[in-house]
Amino acid sequence: MSKRTTRRILVIVQRSNGDVFLSSPLIEALFKAYDRPCIDLLINSDTLALAKTLPHINEIHLFTYNDAGKGRGVQTFGLLKKIARRYDLSVNLTTSDRSVLFALVSGRTSISVVEADRKKSWWKRLLLTDHYDFDSSRHIIENNTAALDLIGGIAFGKPTVGAYSTPQATESIDKMLVMHGISEFIIFHPGAQYEYKVYPEILRNALLERLNSLGLPIIVTGSLSALDLEIKKTLPKLENVHDFIGRTSMDELIALSDRSLAYIGADTLNMHIAASQNKRIFAIFGPTILSAWSPWCNELRTGTRTNRPLQTYGNVTLFQAEMPCVACGKAGCDDHHGVSECLNHIEPSLIFNEIDHWLTTFR
Repeated sequence: MSKRTTRRILVIVQRSNGDVFLSSPLIEALFKAYDRPCIDLLINSDTLALAKTLPHINEIHLFTYNDAGKGRGVQTFGLLKKIARRYDLSVNLTTSDRSVLFALVSGRTSISVVEADRKKSWWKRLLLTDHYDFDSSRHIIENNTAALDLIGGIAFGKPTVGAYSTPQATESIDKMLVMHGISEFIIFHPGAQYEYKVYPEILRNALLERLNSLGLPIIVTGSLSALDLEIKKTLPKLENVHDFIGRTSMDELIALSDRSLAYIGADTLNMHIAASQNKRIFAIFGPTILSAWSPWCNELRTGTRTNRPLQTYGNVTLFQAEMPCVACGKAGCDDHHGVSECLNHIEPSLIFNEIDHWLTTFR
């Protein structure tokens, strides 16, 4: 596509915070390739706070799955009317029928990821300008940037990821740290968007007790979600453990992560943010497929595809259960957001020993 004629681009990401955050290498490549075009986003409303931290974004269109407000049909029609043929190029990173429809209607040229199952995606393949199959054996960043191969004329090597916060957020976090007398610290993030990713209470509190013995401040982070607030109630009262759950905005969370030495916790958005800042990562994985969702190492420009109870690549150390079903890719053992039994088989002592060894070397 001509740089001269491609001035308005819509990127569609109708999934969770992590998907929106890891769309940033694609957005960066488009911004550079088309000489600072106007790039808009279409996202789900619950990812707005994160989307606002992405660079190069002009306008954000919102779709909500909440019951309150307009119905989904009314919203869909309203958005279609608003974005119809408004863009020179639309790039859709999610396979849902609705998001593909948004891409088809909005862009004179429409490119989208589609399901590999042709029974589901035949009409998308027929109507889109171009498409590519979602491949779960490929990292989500590599899936997202695969769209660039279809546009043509964009030289793009192995990507890196960055995270950005405002000066105001950095100033706010600096004041919070001074108030608590904290300089160097490690982040411990126990929560996630879904409970099936959460390290069980007994094990995480045992890990926190061990981490407390390091004599280094451990800041526990989390949002105001119901799940994170339940975790907040169960935190042990320990000298070096500081509860910051529900006390930071998304902007401030990114700034706080940037000030940290390391990240310990679940495979969730916060992990990807810390990895993008080249922090030392100690991530506890349950059923999540590593090939698609492992932390991206900027130094090596890759994630990992291998399941192991313990592995390290670059600045990233991952922990998984030694079970034949790991990693199954299900949303809990029942695949309905229930308990992930594999998380009960990751010993706190194993995690602590790796952190202790790293910290001894670091100091």
